[in-house]
Amino acid sequence: MPEFAKRMKNMEKSAAVIAGLFQNGTDPDIISFGIGAPAREALPIDLVREIAADVFTDGKRGAEALQYAKPQGLQDLREVVAEQLLAPKGVPARAEDILIVSGGMECMNLICQVFIDPGDTILVEAPTFVHSVETFDMFQANCAAVETDEDGIVLEDLEEKIRRLHPKMVYVVPTFQNPSGKTLSLERRKRVAELGSQYDVVILEDDPYRDLRYSGEELPPIKSFDRTGHTVLANSFSKIFSPGSRLGYIYAAQDIIQKLLDAKSATNSHAPAISQVLCAEFFKRGYFESHLRRIREIHRERRDVMMECLEKFFPEGTKWVYPDGGLFTWVELPGNINTTELLKEAVAHKVSFVAGEGFFTEGGGKGQNCMRLGFSAVPPEKIRIGMERLGRLIQSKLG
Repeated sequence: MPEFAKRMKNMEKSAAVIAGLFQNGTDPDIISFGIGAPAREALPIDLVREIAADVFTDGKRGAEALQYAKPQGLQDLREVVAEQLLAPKGVPARAEDILIVSGGMECMNLICQVFIDPGDTILVEAPTFVHSVETFDMFQANCAAVETDEDGIVLEDLEEKIRRLHPKMVYVVPTFQNPSGKTLSLERRKRVAELGSQYDVVILEDDPYRDLRYSGEELPPIKSFDRTGHTVLANSFSKIFSPGSRLGYIYAAQDIIQKLLDAKSATNSHAPAISQVLCAEFFKRGYFESHLRRIREIHRERRDVMMECLEKFFPEGTKWVYPDGGLFTWVELPGNINTTELLKEAVAHKVSFVAGEGFFTEGGGKGQNCMRLGFSAVPPEKIRIGMERLGRLIQSKLG
C-alpha cells in the first residue's frame, strides 16, 4: 500500500471526534443530545414538494435544475442572499460578491485552499467547532486557542496572540457558538473586525446559527464592521432551509471571491443545481419569514425544556450556558467527572451527548468535565426522559 498523505495523520484526532458525533445519532433506542441538526418538524417538506412539482412542470425550471450551473451559483439565489439574508442585518452585499457553495463546511475548505499553506497558524476559540478544525488540520495548519468568557472571544488574548504568532487567519463563530452556545458581544464584534484590518489577518466569521434566535437582542455580523475586506462571512442554509440540500454561501471582497471561484471550479464545479433552484424559489415565493417563525417556536420550546431539566435533574454545582438561540448548550460538571468516560456509561443507559475535551485544540485535559448538549433534534418529551437518565447517572458519580 502506498504511503498516505501527511495530512491524513495530521487530522486523525479531530476526525475521530467528528466520527464520534455521528456514532450514536442514528440508533433509535438512544436519546441523542449529540446531534447538531434542526428538528425533523422544522423541515419544510410540504413547501418543497409544492415547489418541486411546479419547477418540474414543462416550460419551468426543470432543465435548469438538472443541468450544470455556473461555479458562482445561480443569480437569483445570490440575490436572495444579498437582499433577504444580508441587507436586513446591516451588510450591504452585492450578488457578485457572493459565492454559493456545497454546504457550510465547504466554506472552510475553500477558504483554506485560497489562504492556508502547511505550517500557517489559525487562531480559534477555546472551545471551538471541531468540524472546522478537522478541515484546518487537513490543510496542515497549526491551530492555536484563544481564551473565551461569557461574552465570547477575549480580545486581549486575541490581540496578544496575533502579535506573537502572526496567524494567517482567525476563525470565530460569533452567534450561539458551537459548541458553547455563547454570543460575541457587540463591542467585541467591532474590535475583531478592526484587528483583522490592523494586523492584515483574515477574519473567518462562521455564522450559521444567527437566524435561530429565541430571546435577546439581534446583533450585526462582524462583517458589517469590516472596512478593508479582511473579514470573510461564511453561512449555511442547513439550519433555515434544509441540511440535506447541502447549500451554503460565502460573502467576501471581490478579489477573494475570484480566488474562491478558481478553487470552487477545481473542487466540484458548482453547488447542486437542483438544491439551488428549490432554495431560490422557497425564498422568492415568500415562504421564508413564516417558516422562520415556525422553526424558532419549535426550537425555543426545546431550549426551554432543556434549561428546565438542567435545573431539575443535574447536581448542585453544575454550570451551564443559557443560549439565546442556536442548537446547543454547554455544561460544566462539578467534581472530577471525565465526560469522555461518562459517555460510555451514558450510552449503556440509552442517552448520549458530546464530550467536551475534543472541542479544545490545546489538549492537556481542558474541557474534560464538560459536555455539549444539543436540544434541537430531540422532542420535548424525550428531552425530559433523556435528561433525567443523564442527571441520575451524573449524581451517582458524585456519591
